[in-house]
Amino acid sequence: LILIGGFVQLLAGFLAFRKYDHLGGAAFLTFSALWSSYGATKVLCAALVSGHLLDIGAGNTEGFTAGSIAFLVLNAFLIILASSFNVVLLCLTVAMELLTICFLLFTLENLPLPFEIVVLSILSVICFYGATASLTNCMFRKDLLMMGPPLLTVQSSKKDREDPLPCVCPRSHLTSGLRTIAELLNTGAVCGVPTDTVYALAASCKHPQAIEKVYRIKDRPQEKPICIFISNLEQLRAAAPPISPLLWEFMENVYPGGIGCIIRKGEWLKKLGVGEGYSRVGTQDSIMIRVPDLTVLVHLIDMTGPLAITSANPSGEVDSTHHDMVISRLGHKLEGVLCDGESDEVVASTVVNCTKIDESGIIIVREGCIPAGKVMQIFERVKNR
Repeated sequence: LILIGGFVQLLAGFLAFRKYDHLGGAAFLTFSALWSSYGATKVLCAALVSGHLLDIGAGNTEGFTAGSIAFLVLNAFLIILASSFNVVLLCLTVAMELLTICFLLFTLENLPLPFEIVVLSILSVICFYGATASLTNCMFRKDLLMMGPPLLTVQSSKKDREDPLPCVCPRSHLTSGLRTIAELLNTGAVCGVPTDTVYALAASCKHPQAIEKVYRIKDRPQEKPICIFISNLEQLRAAAPPISPLLWEFMENVYPGGIGCIIRKGEWLKKLGVGEGYSRVGTQDSIMIRVPDLTVLVHLIDMTGPLAITSANPSGEVDSTHHDMVISRLGHKLEGVLCDGESDEVVASTVVNCTKIDESGIIIVREGCIPAGKVMQIFERVKNR
């Protein structure tokens, strides 16, 4: 019973720490030590008494008595704390208080056996359920076995303590959130959006003033062009750009993904849906186009048309890899941020110049999340085929 009880509480404490429940973990580990100490002391004392090696009496157990009283006081505070977490932890602390009373009565040689049996039985059931619930909920990452609600709650909520967000920040997994950002972009707003690499600033290609605002928001030099994102390669086919079979084949092998292709610019971009932003994306002769490999962003582009995209960071600073970084750095300058958690990559996309792919091949303009060697392997394979 001693070994099983101590092990079960150790296991429950370990699982609580794994779930970042530090109070629960500390309580279970502390109670495991008390359980083992209580049981071991009783067994040792019983063995010594039966062997006439030690006389346990009220006169020589002052240390045990004082320790029991001290733990009674300490555990009373744990009961108050546990009541703000869950019912299981509260029941455990109350049961441990009763066990400590048993230990105190034992040192005073006044412990009724039925009382001890009932307390140990209750404690065993609580420990077993707590360990089972923690293990099950930790394994399946769901609250399959209820731990109970807190009995004491703090009145001031987290939202009351936090500063209000500087812009609209809907969640990406909500359809309403996606529609909110799409509506903002369609009205000429600039928003932070997740991509399959790092977070980016997005503006509708139908609103050149929004693209100009992107430059001002991140202090981007005017000579640095902005690329566009489309949702799929079929959109590009429908616009019928003058692209060679080799370039089509290359793009089919790199889209969707973290590779952007620079191709020749032309009036076909207006058929693609670029609209009035034609002169504000790319350079005078070329433009970089990318098809992202991120479902949320693809759906957003389907709702808005092609988007002018650049990384969501002040020029010269590191890329933003979480929506919190976008909000804290640029949120006060944006109308919205589509929150999608951690980005898939820590660096931006790889940029490839394909304007002379038939004459001299491709040129790696910027190596990003896709290694240059892998890009060249794809090109050589396509060219040979």
